[in-house]
This record gives sequence, C-alpha cells and structure tokens, in this order.
Amino acid sequence: MFVYLSKKIAIPNNTKLRSVSWNKEQGYIACGGEDGLLKVLRLETQTGKDVKVKGLAAPSNLSMNQSLEGHAGAVQCVTWNELYHKLTTSDQYGLIIVWMLYKGNWYEEMINNRNKSVVRGMKWNADGQKICIVYEDGAVIVGSVDGNRIWGKELKGLQLAHVEWSPDGKMIIFGMVNGEIHIFDNIGNFITKLQVYCLSNITGAIHISGIDWYKGSNGYVEPNCPCLAICFDNGRCQIMRTESDENSILLDTGMHVSQIAWNHTGSVLAIAGSQSAVGQEKEVNVVQFYTPLGEHQRTLKVPGKQMTACSWEGGSLRIALAVDSYIYFANIRPDYKWGYCSNTVVYSFTKPDRPEVCVVFWNTKNNEKYIKYVKGLIGITAFGDYCCLATKSEDTTGQVRIFKVVILSYVLSLCNSIGTPLDSKYIEIEPVYLTMTANHVIAASKEAFYTWQFKNPKKLATLEMTSKRKAGAEKLFHIDDLPSGAGDPTDVDFQKAFQPANDPICCICASDKMLIVGRESGIMNRYSMPMLALTNKYTLICRPHQLALNCTSTRLSIIDITGVLTFFDLDARVVDQDGREVVGEHIKFERKDVWDMKWADDNNELFAMMEKTRMYIFRKLEPEEPILSSGYICQFNDLQIKSALLDEIMKDPENPKKDDLTELEIKSLRDAANLLEKVGIADAQAFIEENPHPRLWKLLAKAALEALELGIAETAFVKCKDYPSIEFVKRLGNLQNENIKKAEVAAYFGRYDEAERMYIEMDRRDLAVSLRKKLGDWFRVVQILKTGGGGGDDVQLEEAWNAIGDQFADKQIWSQAVTYYLQGRNQERLAECYYMLEDYQGLEKMVDSLPENHRLLPDIAKMFLSVGMCEQAVNAFKKCNQIKGAIDCCVQLNQWNTAIDLAKTHNVREIDMLLAKYAQHLLEKNKTINAIELYRKAGHFMEAAKLIYKIAEEQGKKKGKPLQMKKLYILAGLMIEQYHESMKLTSRKANKGKKAEAANALAGFLEEDVTITDTKIIDNSWRGAEAYHFYIMAQRQLHAGYVDAAMRTCLHIRDFEDIIDPVDIYSLLALAATANKGFGTCSKAFIKLESLDTMSPEQKQQYEELALDIFTHHSPKDTRNNKVECPNCASPMPDWATLCTSCDSKFPTCIVTGRPIIANEFWMCSHCKHRAFENEIRNLHSCPLCHGKF
Repeated sequence: MFVYLSKKIAIPNNTKLRSVSWNKEQGYIACGGEDGLLKVLRLETQTGKDVKVKGLAAPSNLSMNQSLEGHAGAVQCVTWNELYHKLTTSDQYGLIIVWMLYKGNWYEEMINNRNKSVVRGMKWNADGQKICIVYEDGAVIVGSVDGNRIWGKELKGLQLAHVEWSPDGKMIIFGMVNGEIHIFDNIGNFITKLQVYCLSNITGAIHISGIDWYKGSNGYVEPNCPCLAICFDNGRCQIMRTESDENSILLDTGMHVSQIAWNHTGSVLAIAGSQSAVGQEKEVNVVQFYTPLGEHQRTLKVPGKQMTACSWEGGSLRIALAVDSYIYFANIRPDYKWGYCSNTVVYSFTKPDRPEVCVVFWNTKNNEKYIKYVKGLIGITAFGDYCCLATKSEDTTGQVRIFKVVILSYVLSLCNSIGTPLDSKYIEIEPVYLTMTANHVIAASKEAFYTWQFKNPKKLATLEMTSKRKAGAEKLFHIDDLPSGAGDPTDVDFQKAFQPANDPICCICASDKMLIVGRESGIMNRYSMPMLALTNKYTLICRPHQLALNCTSTRLSIIDITGVLTFFDLDARVVDQDGREVVGEHIKFERKDVWDMKWADDNNELFAMMEKTRMYIFRKLEPEEPILSSGYICQFNDLQIKSALLDEIMKDPENPKKDDLTELEIKSLRDAANLLEKVGIADAQAFIEENPHPRLWKLLAKAALEALELGIAETAFVKCKDYPSIEFVKRLGNLQNENIKKAEVAAYFGRYDEAERMYIEMDRRDLAVSLRKKLGDWFRVVQILKTGGGGGDDVQLEEAWNAIGDQFADKQIWSQAVTYYLQGRNQERLAECYYMLEDYQGLEKMVDSLPENHRLLPDIAKMFLSVGMCEQAVNAFKKCNQIKGAIDCCVQLNQWNTAIDLAKTHNVREIDMLLAKYAQHLLEKNKTINAIELYRKAGHFMEAAKLIYKIAEEQGKKKGKPLQMKKLYILAGLMIEQYHESMKLTSRKANKGKKAEAANALAGFLEEDVTITDTKIIDNSWRGAEAYHFYIMAQRQLHAGYVDAAMRTCLHIRDFEDIIDPVDIYSLLALAATANKGFGTCSKAFIKLESLDTMSPEQKQQYEELALDIFTHHSPKDTRNNKVECPNCASPMPDWATLCTSCDSKFPTCIVTGRPIIANEFWMCSHCKHRAFENEIRNLHSCPLCHGKF
C-alpha cells in the first residue's frame, strides 16, 4: 500500500483537537476539541454520469460544516451509531449528549450528566442497539439506543480508561488506567483478565492507548484472522484472534501511541502517535500501518506538534488525523490483489458470509464476469492471455517438517481469462512476491525464488516439446546461490529455500530476457531467462519496493519504499569513483509520491506513472500534461492507457460497470488527431514523421484514405506494416470511378450503409449485393434484389434464402429455417430441419415428391430408421432401389414380417444368415417364444418345431397344465405340417412340367430325408398332442359319467408313457376302471403303479393300502368283456384295442370318442390328418384335436 497527505482543514481560533471520528456509512466527520468545540463536517465529491473524474482524484468540497453547541469543557469522546444515524459525545466534565440529524442539521436529542466523574470511553455494539459508557471512577452504564438504561455497575477499586464490545456483543472489554484489561459479559459479570504478552520486561507506568476489535462486517482477510488490537502508550501492541489467544501477534512500534483503528475490512491497522526522529530531540508525528499478522506496510509522517486521534473513512481510502488545530486527510492506495489479461480485469474481495476469497474475472469488452471462490488467496499476477493465482494449499497431508517447523505447501494455479484452471504447481515456499511473463511464473519468498515454465495452450509447439522441457520446467534457487545456468540441479529441492538470508528479497520483476531480484540492502541480482544464470549484481542507493522492465529489457524503473521513482540503465557502462568500468547506471531522474507505473508495450522510452491523484505520461523522461486519475494502470500500448478504477469497483465488486475502466490517449495521439481535423494532412504527416508510431501512421492512413490521397495512405500503411491495407490501396488505384473509390473506402472503415447507398446511387446494385454478401447480411441482399426491378436474379435469391436458412439453422431456430429453405428449394437442409422439428409428415411428403434414385432418399430413410418408423424408411429405401438397406432396416427394428416379404419379393438370400444370428441372440436372452415366432414368420418351421418341443418337454417335467401342453404340441405338429408343405412347394419349383407332377410328393419326402437329421420329430409330430388330447378327453368323460368310454380312453393312453407321467396315466385308469366296475383292469393298474421306480416308498405304501381296501370288498375281475372282430382276419379282439394281435393290423383312434375305428368309413382332418367317426364329427365345426376349421 501507499499513503500520502492530500488535504488539510484548519479549525477556527487555533482550537486544539482532542478527538475525531468518521461516520463510515454517511461520511460525516465529527471532531471534538478544547473549549467545548464540536464540529460535524462532510467531504463530498461530485457523482453522476457527467463527472469525468471518479474516486480520490475527483475534487471534494465541504458540503457540511456545522458547529454543535452544548459542551463547555474539552470534548474528549466522539462516537457514531451509523445504523441509527446518531452521534454521541462527552466532555471533560462528564456531560454526554446524543445528537440526531433532522432536515440536514444536527440537533440535541438526549443529555446525561452524572456530575461525579469523567467519561473515559463510549462504544456502540455492532448492531447499534446498545452503548457502553465507562467513567474514570469505575462506573459502567449500558444503555439502549432509545435512551433507556439497561444496567449500571460500580467497579470498586478500579479506574477505567477504555471500553470495547466483542463482535457478537456477548462480551465487554474494559481497559484500566494501570494497564490491566478485564473481560465482562454483556450483563456486567466478571469473566477473566486478559493476558497481556507484549509488555514482558517492561517496567514503570504503562497506559492503554487504544482497544479496537474488528467486527467482521466486511469479511476477514483469511479464516481465523487476528482482529482484536490492544496498544499501549509505549508503542507495544498485541493483535489477538480471540480474547484468550495464546499466540498473539506482538509488535514494538517504537512510538508514543495516541490512538489505533482498523480499516473497514480488518486488513490494515493504523497506529497514530509520535516517534523520535533520528539525530533530533523533538518527536515527529507518524502513522504506522500494519497487517493483522504484524507486517509493517507503510509509515506516514505528519507535520505538527501533537497528533491526538485518527479515524478511517468508510471505504478505507482516506484516513482523518487530528493534529493540533488541524484535520489532515491522507489518501490510501491499497495493494489490491488484482491483474489484467486478455481484456479481463481479475480482482479479489472478501464477503462476510463466506470464508473463501471471491475472485472476479471481469471481461471489459462484453461486460461479462465469472466468479471463482478461492481459499487462502495470497496473490494474483497476470500477463498476456493468462493469470496466476497463488493460494495456500488445503491439503495438509503434504506438509513437511524442516528445522522442527511445519512447512505449509502453496499452490500456483494458471488460469485463462474466464477463470478456468489450465495447470497448477505445488510449492513449499510462500509466494510473497509474484510476477509472470509469457512463459514463466516466478514466485519468491524472503529467502529464495522459484520459476515455473508453464505450457502455453495456445502454442502447438509446446505440446510437441512437453517431454523435452519437463526437466527444466521448474527451478529453485536461494538468493545467495550463484547459478551459472549450466549444470544446475534439475530437481527442485525446497529444503534449501528455508536457510536464512542476511539480505532478504524485497521485490522481483521479469521479462522474457531476464529476471531482476531486489534485496533490502539495495542490491539487485540480474539473472538471464530462461537459464537463470546470475549475470550481474547492481547496487542502488535506495531500498526498492516495486520494479518494472521496459519492453526491450534495457531500462528498469524503481519505486522505493518512500514512493520515489527512479530509473536504472542496465546496459550502460560508466566509470566509478575508483576509475573502474562498471555496468549499469542509476539515472538522475526522480519523482516523489509515486504509487504505480507502467512501461509501454511497444516503446521502450514511453511510460505512465501515478503520482498522488495525477497520471503523468513520459517520453524520454519528459512529462506531458498530467491527467486527473486514481486508477491502477492495466495496459499501455498503441499510445493508449487502460486504467482500472479499482476503488470504484470495490464499492460494488460483484457488479462492475464499464465506466470503471478508463481509456486515456497520450498527447501525441491527441495532437495528431487535432492536426488532421483542423490543419491538414501534410502538416500532420510532418508531425508524425517527427514522432513516429504505428498508431499515428494508422491515423494518418485513415485520413489520407478518406481524402483519397492514395500515395500518402500507402506510405503510412507501409510504415505500420499493414500489408492487407497496402493491397487495398493498390486496388483502389486501379479503379477509375471516384465514387466507387469513395464507396470502397467507406466500406473499408465499416460505414456499410453509406457504401451501399453510394453503390445504388451509381446504379451498381451488383456491388451493393456483393458487399452485403461479404458481410453476411442476407436479408439486405434479398431487399436489394427485390427492389431492383424484375424481381431479382432467381439464382442469387435462392442463394440468399438458403443463407438466411443457414443462419436460423445455426441458431437452431428450425421452424424459421424451414420457411427460407422452402423458398431456396434446398431439399437437403429442408430434410434436416424436418427431422430436427420431428415433422415426419413433411419428410414423407418429401419422399413422395422426390424422383426415384434421388441422392437424398437414403439419408431420409436413415432419419426414419433412427426414430423407428419402419414403413416410411422401407418406402424411402425402395424408392432409391436399396432393397438390402430396407431389409437391414426391418431387421434392426424387429419387423421380420416385412423383412421376409421383401426378401421373398426381391429374392434376397442373405436373410437366412440374419435370421440365424437374430434367433441365437433371442435364445441367449431366454426369449424362446420370440425366437419361435421369428422362425415361423421366416418359414423355418422345423427350427420352430424343435424349440416348441423343447418348451413342451420342460413344461412336462414341471407338470404343466394339460391344456397348455396340448396346445404346445399342436403348435409343434402344425409347424411340422407346414414344413411338409414347404418342402413339397420347393420340389415342385425344382421339377416344373406336367410329367414331373407324379413324382413331386416323393421328391419332397426324399429331400426331407436328406436334410433332416432328427427324424424322430417328424415321425412323432402329433404324438404329444394325441397324448394330452386323450388324457383330457378321459377326464371329461369320467366327469360327465361316461365311465365305460373313460376307461376305454384310459386304456389307449397307456401307449403314451414316454410323454405323460405313468403315475398319472395308471392312477386315472384305476379310477375310471373302479367307476366302471372293471376291477380286473383296476388291479392291473395298481400292480403297475406299485412296480414304478419313480414313486417313493411312502407313495407306494399309500397305493398298497388303497388297493387292499378296494379288493377286500371286490374281486379283481372285469364285469364287462366286449369283443369285436378284426375286419382283416376275423379274429376276436377287445373293443378298446387299436392293434389286432393275430394279424398285427393297426386301427386309428377316433379323436371325438377315443374308440378304435375298425370300419373303413371315417372322417379325416385336412390339417392334422387325424380320423373320427362320421356320425360323431357331424355336429362339430372344427377338429377336436388341432382345432382346425372345416
């Protein structure tokens, strides 16, 4: 930070001041002095849109200067209640007055006089609700904002001198006259004494000069930051984190302290008082500024005999000092953590509700901002397109111990202009000083410096060199090392960075050629970049605070700790007092009160500097007229300075305004512009030749072009190496028409409407159209073409419509794009828009309207395919004669019917391979039913039948429902029948001709025998269906009371033991026989049941007991024994038998009754080829077995 005196206000009658207090919210300044003096002042600066100068540079005037009457003695205590707009004052006689603001003036509101003792301290708590007043005799009064007394207490035996509230208002700290500090709660109960560590080894009378506890209203510099400051008149001070902090920050200022005060963010503590001057007996008034961690920031000397009080302004940009009968104002230039890269201002601030630091990346071109929250931010630096954030590491696992001290780790994060991290490095030295070049980040502690050669993402070469550069990407040297640049260790050893240095580092700066490290003694080390070889050491006559190299790295600017700017010529060779030649010369140039400077990026003798509230621009060390400004210089190039008004930004840091970045032109640029405007091109050219700069030549070139002075324009463009513009000037020279030249110049400078108007006035609409095409202003192209008469050129109109459609499509406004593509007849983009809009009807209409084999049809088909619209996709594929694509589409969308129809219609053989593949896929997913359906639709009936038989067998083992089992076997049988038919059709096609018809059937069967390996399925295709058909029939007959028919059917079921469980067959037979009184058959059934191996002993036992129960009452003989003759051999056989034992003749079974059909007259099903008695089937409409209609 930098501080300097800026203003002085004299108090009338030389009345000496005792106190001063600045209202941080409304800006009022109250000052109290002897003889009852009490004044309220207000310094105001002009605000508004018309104000050219903002911040500290803006002139300020006293808008209020009111004397308040009411006190007779010296006013010793002055305190503000900012929240309730009240002023509380007290004098040496104990009179307390509360003042209020009414219609722009201050009036008495309340008066209190205890008439016993003097008021030594008054403080409002953080929320402004309570005030604590302490008297010298030990009396304490706590009152409310409305004047009511809350509590009072007499602290006997104690003399009070100071009072302070804790931030949460739960504790009150009392400072005693003898230097002790006591802590009470907010209702007056004693808690403890505060430990004072800073007075060790001090004897004699000590008095407290000030107690100030920062309330945290604007956030903290870092979590757990010291905020309670206690200072004594002998200059000793301690800064504590809490009232019980045992690791307090201890200071010895060497001053006689009058008062202390925190700024509004708790980042700077001001200690005001006096100090003995070196070699002089009298004391000098000084204000010393410290960080919360006790680091000395700056010392301000103030004229006068005695300083009695100090108070910060609300934004901490000014501090008021009461000295004798004057109020001095000092301006503060804070060390903001900020940087500038790629048109982006990067700055940080704290919030009261967040422990992290808020870093804002504000793009000054488009006014966009990106916010990033960072923990433990230490510093920000920027260069070119990137910035680097230095932070404390959150990861404590990487901490190491060196010399019995825990070493923290820190992070350097490389970010782009929107805050995106690109790379990072962990280091173990604290980056107290930070700078950056195009390829390097340099961080330095007090003892060592570290360089990191980062990868530049914008340079492709760095990607190729990554592996080569890894070894030299990081380097670390102690300040006392003497690196040669060759053979230096490649590994970074942070341990040597903690060795103490007798002459610590105090500042650094770097360019692509060199690194300069300044030391507290005034010695500067110069290292070559990037090898980091120590090339020179220079000795300065001051202690440097801020260094900067010019664009050619030949001259160094130095701002020392007192704000004096000097320069050092790095390459000058001079002879010293001893006659020796030395390199480097301290130039005899000096400016005081300088707090910022910036070299021009494109001129090594041009720089800008900030001196108090003025900006000076120097060329060859000669200043131009100063400009009022309080901005921090961001960039200086092209004779233009960009300056960020960080003070204004910090008033509302989350909403920076464009006005907060100012652009200033230097005098030569302004003069050249004035000459061109008011005198002429020739004089301006002469001036620019005397003060050459590319920006000035561009200015001249522009003016020459406007005047069609092509020779001067070409010369100016050559000077600034603008080759495209040189070509433009040559092209202009080839034109004959002066009006066309003027129009071209207008277009060159971006005045397109003017250029177009000139073209149209010359009746050159073609040039106007060409101009608008180059600009991409297609709406205007259409307007020009339509207004030209004749409706315009159709080809150009279509081009314009399509270009407009492209613009809307790029913005994904598809509905608008469709309108223009229709007019432009751009079918390809139209299809894309329909697809994006999900307008599939529009796509269908396009397919219908397009001719066959159009190149767009396959693409549209793929669009339909992607959304599952199979029929539309197939139609599109068929129209462009891509049958294979249509079939693939059907397969992909599981439309196998359509795929097979297409394959059959167009005789495509590859379908079998796809079918097999897909069926295998279904079976792997256990989708057997789907696979059966697939095979059936594809005509692979045998494969379908095999799968059905497999399901039926699995269900049979699980004792599935008989009706369901019957249906499965019927389906398998029908599949086999369809297989027979398909084989016959195949053989017929192969054997065309009438003579071959007789051999067709036999040929089909022969082909089957050749191709089918599993003949069992074909031979027994209906066997399973028959088994369950008769099994169900027997139970229905039994339930209906047809016991004889039921027993006869059960006897037939015995032939299907391989399909139905024998236990079920013989149990049903035994039941039917018992019901039919055929106990002989029943006995045989029980014998069979008891002999089965599949039954458990318990089940067999139950059957034996049941048989015993039946046959103890009935003889095991059949009551019926009906016989019929065999029609072939006339041998008698049972009426239920389907096989003659004499001639081995086999008879079919009636599928309606279950009786054998012995006669030759019968009905046969055309589907399953099973028979039935004609008289039995007559009343039915479908086959009882396969349910086929007839």
